Amino acid sequence: MELNFTKMQAAGNDYIYLDCRAAGLPPNAAALAVALSRRHFSVGADGVIFICPPLLADGDAAMRMFNADGSEGAMCGNGVRCVAEFLYTHGVRRDCIRIDTPNAGRRTLRRVGAGLWQVEMGHFSALGADVGTTDLGGGPLLDVPLCTGGRSWRVNCVAVGNPHCVVFVGDAPPEGADLALYGRELEHHPAFPGGINVEFARQISPTAFAVTVWERGSGATLSCGTGACAVAASAVLTGRSGRGVPILVQMPGGTLEVRILKDDTALLIGEAAAAFTGTVRIQPCKLPRGVV
Repeated sequence: MELNFTKMQAAGNDYIYLDCRAAGLPPNAAALAVALSRRHFSVGADGVIFICPPLLADGDAAMRMFNADGSEGAMCGNGVRCVAEFLYTHGVRRDCIRIDTPNAGRRTLRRVGAGLWQVEMGHFSALGADVGTTDLGGGPLLDVPLCTGGRSWRVNCVAVGNPHCVVFVGDAPPEGADLALYGRELEHHPAFPGGINVEFARQISPTAFAVTVWERGSGATLSCGTGACAVAASAVLTGRSGRGVPILVQMPGGTLEVRILKDDTALLIGEAAAAFTGTVRIQPCKLPRGVV
C-alpha cells in the first residue's frame, strides 16, 4: 500500500499529515501511526495526524491525532495549526479556519501572518475530574506534592484538551536522560491512571519560561502546544504571571506565545510549516499489544 503524505512541523513538534477528506479515517489508523512514526526505520515523527471531513456542516475539516505509540490524543495545539496551514495551502484560502475534533470540540484558527496562526484553545481546568487524576483531591490541583522514584515534586495539573502536569523548577529544566527518567515516572504515576503529559518549566521573567516536554505516548518532543498553554495557565493560576499579556514559552524547538484570558480560556500563537512531501510504501505490520 502506498500513501502520499506531508511532513509538517510547528516549533519542532513534527507530525505526518494524511489527507483523508475524501476517503475518511482509515480503519488501521493506529497501526499506521506506529509504522510511520518509527524514526530511522520509516518517515519518523511524533505521530500521525489525519485530516478528515468536518464533523459539522460549517466546519472546514476534522483532525484525528495519533501518537507515535498508536494512542489517540484529544487535541494537539501544534498539530491543529499545521492542519490549518495545510488547508490554507490546499484550497481553503481563508484567514479563518474551523477544525473539528471528536473529543475536544472545535478549534477556530486565524491567520495572523505568513505561516502564523492563532488558535482559540478553549477553556482550561485545574480540577481533578477534568484532568483525570486519582487520590489528589478535587482541586484546583496547584502546587500539589507528589512523590515518584524517590523524589518529591510540586506539580500543577491542568487540562487543556489534554491532561498536563507542570513542574516549575529553579534550575534549567531537565533534558536528555533526566527528562526521560522524570518524565516517564510522572507520566505513569498512579495518580494519573490514563497517563499525563509533563512539562518542566523554569521562569525567566514574569512573561517568559524555558520549558522541556515529555509527551504522553510520544516521549521527549521539541515542543507541545497544549503544554505551552498548560504552563501559561499554571503560571497565571499560581500568581507567577498575569492574564491578558503575551507569555512566551521557550521550548527546544521554538517559542510559542500564549495569552490567558479572564474567562479561563487560552489563545495560542505560533508558526506552522511543511517540511517535505513524499510517498511511502506500508508493509503489513502487527499492532503492539494494547493498541486498538
